[in-house]
Amino acid sequence: MPQPNRPMFTTTADALVIVDFSPRGPRGPRARHSPRCRRAPGPYRRLLAAPGARAFTIGNLLARLPMGMFSVSAVVMIAGTRGSYALAGAVTAAGLGATAVVAPWTARLVDRHGQAKIAVPATALAALGSLALVLCVRLGAPAWALFVSYAATATTPNLGGMSRARWAHLLHGDESSLHVANSFEQAVDEACYMLGPVLAAFLCTAFFPEAGTLTGVVLLVTGVLVFTAQRSTEPPVRGRGPSKAPFRAPGVPPLLAVCLATGAVFGSMEVVTIAFADAQGHRSAAGIVLALQAAGSCAAGLVYGVTRRAGSAENRYVWCIAAMTTLLTLPLLAASLTGSLLVLAAALLIAGMATAPTMVTGMTLVQRRTPPGRLNEGMTLAVTGLLGGIACGSAAGGWTAEHVSPVAGYGVPVTAAAAALMTALTWTRPTRA
Repeated sequence: MPQPNRPMFTTTADALVIVDFSPRGPRGPRARHSPRCRRAPGPYRRLLAAPGARAFTIGNLLARLPMGMFSVSAVVMIAGTRGSYALAGAVTAAGLGATAVVAPWTARLVDRHGQAKIAVPATALAALGSLALVLCVRLGAPAWALFVSYAATATTPNLGGMSRARWAHLLHGDESSLHVANSFEQAVDEACYMLGPVLAAFLCTAFFPEAGTLTGVVLLVTGVLVFTAQRSTEPPVRGRGPSKAPFRAPGVPPLLAVCLATGAVFGSMEVVTIAFADAQGHRSAAGIVLALQAAGSCAAGLVYGVTRRAGSAENRYVWCIAAMTTLLTLPLLAASLTGSLLVLAAALLIAGMATAPTMVTGMTLVQRRTPPGRLNEGMTLAVTGLLGGIACGSAAGGWTAEHVSPVAGYGVPVTAAAAALMTALTWTRPTRA
């Protein structure tokens, strides 16, 4: 009697016959559905398989998409009714400045009292500010009312920071998975800032000028309510601990300085690209060109999340900033040597590929160096640094494009990136928070 799991040997004339009675796996179409043939889930699928992760991610995505919509919607709405881009730009700039002041305080309250208790009323106040802006524009209110209304939107909580805080809570001690989570969050940021302006411009032009702002308010409120309803993944509140403020923690100030310079890269690149496209007679294509830069960054962020990391985070940060500085020379060369918007678009797509890895590594360092219990505040300070840099970069890029040339304006982001690199080389050293 042959054993079921052993082959049987026999002879037939001058031939040796081997009969294998061991069980066989399924063949054909069913084999692909066999447990043995299933591939292991990828890192991002494993990340979202964590309990409660998909629910808070969906809410966060809904709430973050308007972040790329509000400023464009406000500019189109104000300029379309008042006929002044200067007024529209001044209102949005004032709102940006108010956000830089208010956001860290909102983040501190979130760390101290919890995400749900603070984020919901803060979002409600910001939504009222956006609705007040719509009414002021619609009813022809004086200019100062526009500034006050838009400044009220500064209470919008740092949704990206709250999401990263949840990942840090869920993945505590798992540095590899946390790296994947940070890469995923950066890709989400890039996607929102890529799709938000396009959606806002479409709504404001296809329907009515206020459509972009109203849609953004609905998405923001709905997303925050869904996000904060997921209480099982909310980080615990630690109250008033003995930990020092994040900006006083060792190693954090130089990171904020790098964020300031990096923000100048983003702000100047946006203004200069619009000016260059306008000079070429294709101003309407500027949004698509800038979206390609964000697409390159989004793709690079997803790839960076699954690559094997080597060396310390500090060293990787320096190398990422160096790569960003090098790649940012491509738009300058494309604009100066060819003058072609199509070539510039390809250069921006490539240049954007160093942005996400730089931001992911920077946020990782901020998380490590921020004192316990104040993670959301620390990451909001980093975002505030970026906002301040965007404002400075926009001003510098706009001045250079207007008084020198749009081509020369592409030297501003290269200079800002070089300043970030010098800061990182000088001050960013391994420290323990």
